[in-house]
Amino acid sequence: MKEAKNCKLISKKEIISGVFDYTVESADISNEAACGQFLHISCGGKSFLRRPISICDAGNGTVRFIFEVKGEGTLELSQKEVGDHIDILGPLGHGFDIKNYKNPLIIGGGIGVFPLFKLAKELNNNANVFLGFRNKDRVCMEEEFEQVSKLSIVGTDDGSYGYTGYIASAMEGFIKNSPCDVIFSCGPMPMLKAVKQIAENAGIECQLSLEQRMGCGIGACLVCVCESIFEGTNKYLRVCKNGPVFDSKVVKL
Repeated sequence: MKEAKNCKLISKKEIISGVFDYTVESADISNEAACGQFLHISCGGKSFLRRPISICDAGNGTVRFIFEVKGEGTLELSQKEVGDHIDILGPLGHGFDIKNYKNPLIIGGGIGVFPLFKLAKELNNNANVFLGFRNKDRVCMEEEFEQVSKLSIVGTDDGSYGYTGYIASAMEGFIKNSPCDVIFSCGPMPMLKAVKQIAENAGIECQLSLEQRMGCGIGACLVCVCESIFEGTNKYLRVCKNGPVFDSKVVKL
């Protein structure tokens, strides 16, 4: 059983409206963190339940996570100041399975791009990266991904910046003419459904990071279950413990 750690906030930035980029000190979490894992964070104040937030990056005794203010808990978390301490449980969950892929592709949408940054780095700058956002005002981390990718494509749903349309469509066009042996993805459910279908139609291995509301974060409360292809006791898998990363062929979206 992991123990919660009292981590000092050493860096805070609001990178776009309502989205905060935090770095905390924690040698233990930094040393253990794998791509795709998450933190279960106590926001303080009136928020009793912890909030699951993906790890964006980790190393050299620090851990970086980025979150969007969506409710009371994340609002309270956003009010922390540099020097404050944050109660964090982690790293938790099953992350991305990184093998010796020759032509990996990463696709993220919205706040789902954040947990993909550490992954891009650990793929040795060899991944083709596709990032989708609602509009120009929500685009973020573009330059950082460019520095750790072989190719980086940014698109917006409304066409106000970069590729016009859903980023899964850009990915689909790309893989028709370029080699790809695995797709890693995180983002909103409609995007994940599209990525899953495109990957499976093309016969490409695909790993999806699912976003779900969580209670305990350790698999005890069963709040975050998702349906799988299995029967019996394995029909419903726990996103916090069995995931958040799954083989696309295993989960029903």
